[in-house]
Order: sequence, then structure tokens, then C-alpha cells
Amino acid sequence: MTASASRFVSTTANDFDGHRVVRTYGVVRGITVRSRGAISMFGAKLQTLIGGNITILTELCERTRADAYDIAVAHAEALGANALLALRYDATEVMPGVTEVLCYGTAVSIAPSRERDQT
Repeated sequence: MTASASRFVSTTANDFDGHRVVRTYGVVRGITVRSRGAISMFGAKLQTLIGGNITILTELCERTRADAYDIAVAHAEALGANALLALRYDATEVMPGVTEVLCYGTAVSIAPSRERDQT
């Protein structure tokens, strides 16, 4: 199941308003490594002549970040978590034209806080 199809939630914050952490599973991560293909780079170079958004590279970056996120969520769900706190991304060029994207956060189970249950 993908992250968007489940009731899984994530945030860059350290908590969720109106919810309490009932269990912490620890750090989870999703990592993917991508290269830019020659055809994509040719298309990107053509787009630089026009200027503006380089859509070929934007789409590659978005797809790569989404894949890293989905891997992190799958790792968290396998542990029993329903949320990720303190979600972060990191990217490193491991060699020319090859980039690693890492998505990581703290896997937790959350539930509505008692104050929210009473309203």
C-alpha cells in the first residue's frame, strides 16, 4: 500500500497538534540513488537555452523524493507506526551525475489526545 492510500501521516514538526505519541519505534529511513540519463540531460540542456524551470530535472527530483518517502513510510508501517515525526530529506552526489536521496524521521504511533476526545 502506498503512503497516500493509507491513513499514515507525517510532519517535519516534533509532534502532531491534538495527538499524543503512544509508542516510539525509532528512526526509519528511505534511500534511493538515481542517475541522470543522457537523453534527460540533453533535454535539460535544451530547456536551459529557453530559461525558466527545467521540468525534466524537476520531475526527476520529485519522483526521487517521493520514492525515498515511500520507502521510509513502508519501513515505519512494517514496524507498526502510523506516523513519522521530524521528517527530513538529505541529498548527496555520490559521483558525477549520481545522487542519493535520503528521507528519514522518527516512526511513532499516535492517537488523539484526551483533550481533543472531549471536545
